[in-house]
Amino acid sequence: MRIVVVGNGMAGSRFVSEVRARSKEARITVFGAEPWQPYNRVLLSNVLAGSSGPDQVRLLDPAWYAEHGVRAVLGCRVEQIDRDTQAVITEDGRREPYDVLVLATGSDPIVPPIPGVERAVPFRTLDDCRRILAAAENGSRAVVVGGGLLGVEAARGLAGRGLPVTLLHLAGHLMERQLDPEAGLVLSETLAGLGIEVRTGVQVSEVLPAGVRLAGGEVVGGDLVVLACGVRPVTALAAQAGLEVRQGVVVDDEMRTDDPSIFAIGECAEHDGTVYGLVAPAWEQAEVAATVITGGKALYRGSRLVTRLKARSVELAAMGETHLTEEQAEVVRFSHRARGTYRKLVIRDGRLVGAILLGESDVVGTLTHLFDRGGPLPGDRADLLFPGLAGRAVADSPVRMPDSAKVCHCNNVTKGQIRACWEAGARDVAGVAAATRATTGCGTCKDAVEGIVGWLCEQEGVSA
Repeated sequence: MRIVVVGNGMAGSRFVSEVRARSKEARITVFGAEPWQPYNRVLLSNVLAGSSGPDQVRLLDPAWYAEHGVRAVLGCRVEQIDRDTQAVITEDGRREPYDVLVLATGSDPIVPPIPGVERAVPFRTLDDCRRILAAAENGSRAVVVGGGLLGVEAARGLAGRGLPVTLLHLAGHLMERQLDPEAGLVLSETLAGLGIEVRTGVQVSEVLPAGVRLAGGEVVGGDLVVLACGVRPVTALAAQAGLEVRQGVVVDDEMRTDDPSIFAIGECAEHDGTVYGLVAPAWEQAEVAATVITGGKALYRGSRLVTRLKARSVELAAMGETHLTEEQAEVVRFSHRARGTYRKLVIRDGRLVGAILLGESDVVGTLTHLFDRGGPLPGDRADLLFPGLAGRAVADSPVRMPDSAKVCHCNNVTKGQIRACWEAGARDVAGVAAATRATTGCGTCKDAVEGIVGWLCEQEGVSA
């Protein structure tokens, strides 16, 4: 069977490794528009902040392809799908036949159509990251346009390098998709304490040689302008081939398009009316597609989203339906703006359907577990927000988590799986990561994995 993959990013590279784990016979060719080996786009904010180097965010080692019999064509864009002959045609005119085609084309950054926008740098790819870092070395002030998850991470990364930053956002509060207004306010105040000026409810009308102009005429100075205005699924290739495209390439529960020989996964795919922009759904979809294509049975039923902010000195987790009102659900909240703390639970029918946790919190793991599993909640909701009250230990210390608790959300790794790896000889985080892929997604579970491994070693009196 000849499998061709268009896209060598986080979804495409995961799909290729999942297929090879299931089939040694499949002939796999993967095309990547970027010249680099696949890298973890989620961790580019760490590169921007200086806590990781470009080599540390690589997903697959360069030698992996040859060792596993995968043909990788990098720096080559696929321009056309010939469905009649079942072949893809690249920008340099070559034809590659397929029995199964997988589209993993991802998303492109949204670049607002305003004068001077070519002076700004989108924050999306490794090349973009390198351009931003080069400009930041000699820069005196940065402006980040867009206060969603990526914009906040970019602003924090640049501020961490000592660069004064102004963060501009069109909506009334930061990260409005995940946060309610009060949480957005607390986040803004937290960022202000880290040297980031936050301006919400403003629209950029022009990018200038030394800053941006707002819609009202005000100029915000900065010799580096970074765009984080969201992303748009890359669907042109699918649309030109006559596949059904709405917001993304439409797929069924097997990740199959309306052409049975073509699949779509990741940020370019639309399943049940939803396009997911996070790594965990992309990897879940890659696993389903790989299973189906190699003859197994699997169905994708959608993903329960948990968003984690990856920014030094800013702890934030948001999950599920965070915008429901008191008329729609039971809402429990606690706010302490002076300490940068905001906690909110959204409960319906006795189950946790949403949560926002901003600031230091010892309950993220427990609440994520309850959100994932839909388990019953204690009658006293304060036990969830403040586990130390009444002497009850429901905190998310990895020691107290049940084995069924999900530790790595990106890769669906439970505490029980980590325990099994430890018992099989994995005595450190690197060994657990090699066996389960835990910590290799957004990286926010690393402390929990370290805690579990350390606790297991302590129990048995062995060295970690």
